[in-house]
Amino acid sequence: MGQYRLLKKEECGIDSTFWNRYIQVVKNEVIPYQWDILNDKIADSEPSHAIDNFRIAAGEMEGAFYGQVFQDSDVYKWLEAVGNILLIKRDKELEAKADSVIDIIEKAQESDGYLDTYFTIEEPDQKWTDLLECHELYCAGHFIESAVSYYRATKKQKIMDIACRLADHICTVFGPEEGKNHGYPGHQEIELALVRLYACTKKEEYLRLSRFFLDARGTDSFFEEEFEKRGQISFWNKAKQGEPNIRYNQFSYKTYNQFHLPVRQQKEAAGHAVRAVYMYTAMADIASLTGEKELFDTCKDLWNDIVKKQMYITGGIGATHSGEAFTAAYDLPNDTNYAETCASIGLMFFAQRMLKTEVDRTYADVMEQALYNTVLGGMNYEGNRFFYVNPLEVVPENCLGNPERYHVKPVRQKWFACACCPPNIARTIPDLWEYIYAARENTAYVHLFLGSRANIRLDCGTLSIKQTTGYPWTNQIRLEVQSDTKNPLRLAVRIPKWSGSYRVVKDGREVMVPVQENGYIYIEEDFSRQTVIDLELEMEPKFMASNRNVHYNAQKAAIVRGPLVYCIEETDNGKYLNEISIMADRPLEERAMEQFGGAVMLVGKGVRRINKTDSGELYMAYDTEETETEIRAVPYFLWNNRKAGEMQVWIRTR
Repeated sequence: MGQYRLLKKEECGIDSTFWNRYIQVVKNEVIPYQWDILNDKIADSEPSHAIDNFRIAAGEMEGAFYGQVFQDSDVYKWLEAVGNILLIKRDKELEAKADSVIDIIEKAQESDGYLDTYFTIEEPDQKWTDLLECHELYCAGHFIESAVSYYRATKKQKIMDIACRLADHICTVFGPEEGKNHGYPGHQEIELALVRLYACTKKEEYLRLSRFFLDARGTDSFFEEEFEKRGQISFWNKAKQGEPNIRYNQFSYKTYNQFHLPVRQQKEAAGHAVRAVYMYTAMADIASLTGEKELFDTCKDLWNDIVKKQMYITGGIGATHSGEAFTAAYDLPNDTNYAETCASIGLMFFAQRMLKTEVDRTYADVMEQALYNTVLGGMNYEGNRFFYVNPLEVVPENCLGNPERYHVKPVRQKWFACACCPPNIARTIPDLWEYIYAARENTAYVHLFLGSRANIRLDCGTLSIKQTTGYPWTNQIRLEVQSDTKNPLRLAVRIPKWSGSYRVVKDGREVMVPVQENGYIYIEEDFSRQTVIDLELEMEPKFMASNRNVHYNAQKAAIVRGPLVYCIEETDNGKYLNEISIMADRPLEERAMEQFGGAVMLVGKGVRRINKTDSGELYMAYDTEETETEIRAVPYFLWNNRKAGEMQVWIRTR
């Protein structure tokens, strides 16, 4: 197994009408909005107090800690988003805000490198005593990731020094050596952060500690011993209880936190979905760096279990709000699911790291599926409202009235008490340039179709690529390719599984280029003279069915067009969407919408079936009538951008 190299920022930049807008939304709307949220300047939203927590820990103000135990991570993800934006283009005003936060964080850091405002303020004598329930290592991981991003954008040493002091402190506390804490985090994140810090600093101890956290997980009774040492007291209710983390007792607490087995023995995705995919990401990272086949094979088993048995068509994962977790194979309910935005972002991380060891289109296909549907759908078009949960079916009055559905919000929210998702979106979108291309030896790989410019360093020269496309609305991608050498170089381009056919035109002449087993086409030649490659993908709208084991979707179909999943909304089709059946044997018409930058709406034929004897009674004799109707579907990521109402992805068929 050889490692495939992700590009550095100087090798790639996005230039896409579609994505430039979203990057600007993050810079001009999302980051300022979240800055105001973190400083409690938005009326009628969940209070944050996150910046004030740091001021209190730094000794700049009096007060008590407020918020979730992991509240610090909201600030760190905001900082990472800022770093990712500044890496695209420096901005003095934004940089000054970030520097002011970094100054406070530096003052809040303790002399030994420890950094966590909850324990500094509230329980300074209880540090590192409840790794299962508390989030010290999770928060540390997010700070380290923010430091790496901000440093590579600005080259300012202060934030990197804070991160290294923190990481060095953690290295002195944890590890396999005698006298150290042999524990590992309840919520995984530090593992993948340490890999990023290692890549930046080349300090082997960071990589060793990341691997220790993975290797130790599930091999001992650490959490049970920790639980006994603190008198069986739970952090969440400050009361004695029968077993650790009983807050989620519908699962084994071991399974919920992914320490039910050593990581190399885990073959099925289980437990809290975000924790799981963060851990799998770190496992894939370590496998790519070390070449360990057993670890990579485990990652493949986990990957296949997710995408073949536990993933929604939108790229969402996590079937239940109970523990925000995976449940069982093919258990994919549409109206009570969780499908947390963060989980789909974590799935993108996992896919990207798998591509570092093995180029196969399944990883890029799913990366794209999660991005264009659940991740984008987690934020409104303006960038100031957010979904934490991403359902596939909504009846607003049921969400508001049923406690089993209350987690499903029929409209995006200003903010959340547990606010992990909005800053996660903000840090991901400006970082998308890292997902488009990869390189290995003398081959450049095109994983995603985004307007961009790249100068990719290969073993025998540099390959320059200008990618132009109206994707995801159009099916045409132009690649203008040129190298600085006459040596033959290879260009590998993904052909998505959803594209039933494709057409390649090179310098104006159609050429036959077969798809290889991994789902990519390969073009090898001397690119010293510019070569123009036009790729046309089959992007006709189509109806999709579920595996018959997904009982929720029996006799229903979903509509997809290219990477986009579509849904029907009350706004376009009236109330009582369950009365509608679509004619799946009829073609779907494409129409450009006036809103949302010319988004493509799909229009089909269907029928609406209602009971003729509806007299207002709760139950009545069955006697229906049908009327033909036009059914209009919009991209799932755009739902709830006009007004509240019912929504469905899976539609009854006729």
